[in-house]
Amino acid sequence: MGAGKSTALDALQRLGAATLSTDAVVHELYGSAELRDLVVARWGADVAPGGVVDRAAIAARAFAAPDERAWLESQIWPRVGARIAAWREEIAAREPPPAAAVVETPLLFEANLEGSYDATVAVVAEEAVRAERAAARGHVGVDERAARQLPQEEKARRATYTVSNSGTIEQLESELSGVLASLSSR
Repeated sequence: MGAGKSTALDALQRLGAATLSTDAVVHELYGSAELRDLVVARWGADVAPGGVVDRAAIAARAFAAPDERAWLESQIWPRVGARIAAWREEIAAREPPPAAAVVETPLLFEANLEGSYDATVAVVAEEAVRAERAAARGHVGVDERAARQLPQEEKARRATYTVSNSGTIEQLESELSGVLASLSSR
């Protein structure tokens, strides 16, 4: 959290990659009546005031207990997986093909999903930078979320590529340009 995965995704798109954010997919899912009705049935109408899912209220419920988080993940991740599969089919049919097809997946290694991809990129940043970014975005349950995540060092060890995002966007784009070049030569 706060390492800059979304910033890296935007940079990759500017560099010619097709991109998909699973956070955006989850946001779309919360806009559906199906998922909204499921979370309301589980946690009550106050998680969707006026029929619109309140993500902060969902986070508060989901991170309150491991079984609640597990329930929410069991509702969301199969739907996200289906969306990724459909997107990958769309990308495979594009002519000309993009430089790469990149899916931003928080908790990729924690969920053991890295085998679903040809290569992985860990975006890392200095701890102080991450904390500042997370606070600026008003994340709820930062400590609970951080406890669920592997340390950055472990993610970097497992990843095919590691990119530092503690500097400027230009520096990040330069590193990511190198990753795309390396992917193209594989």
